[in-house]
Amino acid sequence: MNITDLFTLANLFVLPFWALIIFLPNWQVTRKVMESYLPFILLAAAYLYLFINSIKPEDAQAWSNLQLADIARLFSQESVAAVGWIHFLVMDLFVGRWIYWEGQKTGIWTIHSLSLCLFAGPLGLLSHIFTDWITKTFVKSSESEPVKI
Repeated sequence: MNITDLFTLANLFVLPFWALIIFLPNWQVTRKVMESYLPFILLAAAYLYLFINSIKPEDAQAWSNLQLADIARLFSQESVAAVGWIHFLVMDLFVGRWIYWEGQKTGIWTIHSLSLCLFAGPLGLLSHIFTDWITKTFVKSSESEPVKI
């Protein structure tokens, strides 16, 4: 499989998981699917394949002592950019899964944080941390009973 096809497939692969946790968070199927590590194993395998195939001996010096200019040059290569992008897909979905499970466990609203995480991972994480703090600090609810979403 060529890099472009793997890149496209990985982008499409993550979308159903995001759709489930954002739009159908309380569905039993969503819970079952998100219990599995299989999506992450498959994405990590694609990452590993691209990672191995993107390493070139002539880039060894740049990888040994990374500077910003070296990273920019390396990411100008399609293979390295694809590795980086799949890295984002894996990590953003993993963080999204964590936000999802935290929301399920605590009853804290997550749709905004998950949507942000899909498009800008760290902002979704920050949003969830902030939402969690706001909810615990200012929203009065039963002590041991999570708020139903």
